[in-house]
Amino acid sequence: MTSSSSNEVSGHPGAVQFVAVDEVGKQIGQLTVAATSAGHAKALRWARTQLGEELTWAVEDCRHLSARLERDLLSAGQQVVRVPPKMMAEQRRIARTRGKSDPIDALAVARAYLREPDLPVASHDEVSREVKLLVDRRDALVATRTRTINSLLWRVHELDPRRAPKPRSLDLAKHQQLLRAWLGTLSGVVAEMALDELDDAISLTARIKTFERRIRQLARQHAPSLVAMPGCGELSAAKLLGESAGISRFHSEAAFARHGGLAPIPVWSGSTAGRVRMTRSGNRQINCAIHRIAITQQRMPGSLGRAYYDKKIAEGKTKTEALGCLKRRLVRVIFNHLTTDQTNRQTATLPTAA
Repeated sequence: MTSSSSNEVSGHPGAVQFVAVDEVGKQIGQLTVAATSAGHAKALRWARTQLGEELTWAVEDCRHLSARLERDLLSAGQQVVRVPPKMMAEQRRIARTRGKSDPIDALAVARAYLREPDLPVASHDEVSREVKLLVDRRDALVATRTRTINSLLWRVHELDPRRAPKPRSLDLAKHQQLLRAWLGTLSGVVAEMALDELDDAISLTARIKTFERRIRQLARQHAPSLVAMPGCGELSAAKLLGESAGISRFHSEAAFARHGGLAPIPVWSGSTAGRVRMTRSGNRQINCAIHRIAITQQRMPGSLGRAYYDKKIAEGKTKTEALGCLKRRLVRVIFNHLTTDQTNRQTATLPTAA
């Protein structure tokens, strides 16, 4: 970091709280502005009067709540760092102040950043943002469909347990139509509610497939190296592309592993020296996607992933430890693929920009 001072933000949907601190975490000033582009521009002017031109903005990572602020600051050429909420909460816990308020939270995030200067910076990557929005919406629709199908299954069980469809079959048109034909022969409120929920499931399935087609196309277009990786499907590639939010913001694959909760942490004392386990923190979406890839490769005879897994088992690792080692190794491969794909995208846009 070239900046020796930090600006931090915390707030709610209607307003944003800023606190200016120096290089040792001493508060210099605070400001509350509207959560609009005009308010963010006002905060930028205020920060320059407080600290000068060289600024670093530490923003509590509130996903959608902080997205507009990040875009405005990045568009103004500012350096933005995302601070995980758990780090802010820990800093607030050990501070001399008591209670909880937006200024207290803002000061806690600023000091958390000063304690951890290697946090990944935010980046303005429209490709990864578009993919993330589509993937998040598809995941929300899948969750809604799952709840709807679970309710539907209980109604079918109440009507006739013998007519229960096969497990995980109600996302298929064939089984949906078979169930609809049977429910159409019944009368009563339970059958009526079951038909209504079945219609919801059919509609949700159609919308999910529409999103999946768009996501698959974007994954093939913007992450071809990752899609070509054994065990990595298009949906997993899109998940990694969207959640990484611009792979160049990580200074190394080790930083990416830590962000995804895939860097091993020590858990030993005395005679257990050297033992490690995977951390339970980090971006769980990235962790889940890499876990799926690792499980797939582990089950592929002759694959490099299976060979590495077997090697770790032969070294005396447990199955869980060997899988953790495989996931950590895959982080390096995925980081390189994402870097290659992002470089190719930027190279392809250079003639157009020129």
